[in-house]
Amino acid sequence: MNDLRVESSPPVSAWRAYHRITRSASYGFLMALPLLVLYEVLILLVNQGQVMQVRISAEVWMKRLLPALGTTGWHVLAAVVLLAGVGIFYLDRRKKLPIRPRYFGWMVAESALYALFLALLISSVVGMIFAAPTEMPVAALQMAGEGLGARLALSIGAGLYEELLFRVLLVGGLYVALKALFPETTAYAYILAALVGALLFSAVHYVGALGDVFTLSSFTFRFLFGLALNVVFLVRGFGVAAWTHALYDVMIVTGLL
Repeated sequence: MNDLRVESSPPVSAWRAYHRITRSASYGFLMALPLLVLYEVLILLVNQGQVMQVRISAEVWMKRLLPALGTTGWHVLAAVVLLAGVGIFYLDRRKKLPIRPRYFGWMVAESALYALFLALLISSVVGMIFAAPTEMPVAALQMAGEGLGARLALSIGAGLYEELLFRVLLVGGLYVALKALFPETTAYAYILAALVGALLFSAVHYVGALGDVFTLSSFTFRFLFGLALNVVFLVRGFGVAAWTHALYDVMIVTGLL
């Protein structure tokens, strides 16, 4: 009698290996590459023939942190991010992590589930706090006159650059600084860094001429969403956090949420 075995899903050990491997810097970099390419292509098409150039705010702020590179060429920061990612990927080769193409599809699907779950969960929580239905906010993507292409470009750019700025640089930098000052408080250092990062992440959406009109409910939503993204970043790494953020924004601007 033949022994027929049908594998319906990967064993538990395979799922653990997937989560461990995909948290690495290499997978974070490789997952960020499609977001970078999509953003640059879409933003180039959107800005063709336009006097006023549309760019994601986080990218502009990060570029201003690089004055030594000059003020010309919006692709400078993208090149810096790309080169840094290549360096990380090269250094990570010593860990001998396998690069499995199917993992990238799983990570996108996982990110989509997180985006949907967090949006519905946080909107429900905020709705209960304020005893009223809560509209899920999204950056300054609802700018009057902006077409779908621009909104999609900014959605993708937000996932990449806002996560790089707020999760990696801000929260990561605050954590390192607090850990250096208080070596015995690892957990508290990250909690404080995450709270400060989420507050700033929410606050910057109301800054400038294109900032949203401030409401306590939308501020609270973004604060909680920033905290949730901190958890995703800590548990699942930069790649899943960036895609979760990007897919959430895409779902909003396309009307899926």
